[in-house]
Amino acid sequence: MANSAQALKRAKQAEKSRQQNMTLRSRLRTKIKSVVYSAEEGNSEASASAYKEAVPYIDSAVNKGLIHRNKAARLKSRLNARIVKLQQA
Repeated sequence: MANSAQALKRAKQAEKSRQQNMTLRSRLRTKIKSVVYSAEEGNSEASASAYKEAVPYIDSAVNKGLIHRNKAARLKSRLNARIVKLQQA
């Protein structure tokens, strides 16, 4: 347990931040999975719309420090590659 008032405050802030990060990370993963699952089903229109819905969540996760910008770029690139491959087939 915290020994000083400022340590107690930081512990409370850290817990609040952790809860918010868990919520945002869960929402991000859900959006990514929706793109992946619709691509696996072979539905190119649904996967494209899910991708357009997921991109703002990925970008906001970068701005909030949840994921690194290179990871965000990699995620978007891989998801888009799935959609392009699906549309070509």
